[in-house]
Amino acid sequence: MESNNVHYVQLGEDSSPKLERFQKVSVIPLVFLIFYEVSGGPFGVEDSVMAAGPLLALIGFLFFPFIWSIPEALITAEMGTMFPENGGYVVWVASALGPHWGFQQGWMKWLSGVIDNALYPVLFLDYLKSAIPALEGGFPRIVAVLLLTTALTYMNYRGLTIVGWVAIVLGVFSLVPFALMGLIAIPRLKPWRWCMVDLKNVNWGLYLNTLFWNLNYWDSISTLVGEVEDPGKTLPRALFYALILVVFAYFFPLLIGTGAAPVHRELWSDGYFSVIAKLIGGVWLRTWIQGASAVSNMGMFIAEMSSDSFQLLGMAERGMLPEIFARRSQYGTPLVGILFSASGVILLSWLSFQEIVAAENFLYCFAMIMEFIAFVKLRMQYPEAIRPYKVPLGTVGAILLCIPPTLLILVVLALASPKVMAISVIAVLIGFFIQPCMTYAEKRQWFRFSMSSDLPDILSASADPQHNES
Repeated sequence: MESNNVHYVQLGEDSSPKLERFQKVSVIPLVFLIFYEVSGGPFGVEDSVMAAGPLLALIGFLFFPFIWSIPEALITAEMGTMFPENGGYVVWVASALGPHWGFQQGWMKWLSGVIDNALYPVLFLDYLKSAIPALEGGFPRIVAVLLLTTALTYMNYRGLTIVGWVAIVLGVFSLVPFALMGLIAIPRLKPWRWCMVDLKNVNWGLYLNTLFWNLNYWDSISTLVGEVEDPGKTLPRALFYALILVVFAYFFPLLIGTGAAPVHRELWSDGYFSVIAKLIGGVWLRTWIQGASAVSNMGMFIAEMSSDSFQLLGMAERGMLPEIFARRSQYGTPLVGILFSASGVILLSWLSFQEIVAAENFLYCFAMIMEFIAFVKLRMQYPEAIRPYKVPLGTVGAILLCIPPTLLILVVLALASPKVMAISVIAVLIGFFIQPCMTYAEKRQWFRFSMSSDLPDILSASADPQHNES
């Protein structure tokens, strides 16, 4: 069987004995962590109706997952179970393209995640400022951002299992009001409204960016696979269930909102679901949906911070960052990674919503291209490596799987403004400066770098026939 004289180390068997005392994440909390990494509920999809009308909005959230979400989730399931450790996509790219590109992947994805996370405290306060006008700006708003960020950061410090169960509670609280709204709205539904479309009046840039922003980040969960119980089985199942949950959480509220109320496209912007809720169910339902929208931002914050901080831990365990980033608290959490990520959130929280979304999308696109290349290259270079879950496609199929999302990435990049392109390119170039600085710091022994002995030897391949004889 070993005709190419390569020896493969089996992955995905046992977890590190040092980490056995920390409770692992099971499938249900993992589903909701993925849900909040990707979605958090239908808040933010309203712009799709403004941009393209009911028909294209519904079609988009029903069929866009086949172009982007399903390929990304499948690749995450295969690669995440092939490399069952923290660090996720950083480890995949480093294994396929070398440590230099692995570091660049880590820099771009971490920065993208922190930029994304800077949104959520700001959005949370935006929902509260109508009740507390003092939070609209100035010193009280700054204090509120700091306090909220500190409280949610402490929750991450206390343990990933706590974060997972909090995500379940927040998820249920956020989705139940839309189920009730759907039941109450049945007598009001007018199906002909779902067919409304005006192809001459479509803002394709806003439409595609809204779909892309609401249906990406499936790979983020890979950075904490080392904390998952039996990842070879749990991760694929959780991704499958989360995919169904996310699509339903977008499509159903859009179906109800556009079918039960007169469609005025110009009114469909952030927060419009609360207006529809009042029209259908009254003030109590509007209040619930406004509250659900606010706490959804909390869920997305804690899920994103978990991903970002465990990514730094995984990079440190692979010797890409100083050893201090690999140290865990008494709760098993990466304390330095959490503090580092929280600092980035606070520093970036002054950016506007539009600037944040545009910049993170651009960086995310660059990083995803490297993930697709790594996925295909590892399939071609190491076809016999153990993959607890394998996408049921051959090499040609794996390539074809990556083509539609890659084309979409090129479209998203082409639609970016010159200002966003310039800022994003500068951010990418900073990564090329940071890595040599890390190498220099290691040589001068300013920081200690080390490779964790508990990790499997990724794709341990030797062309030495004597090694293969064993």
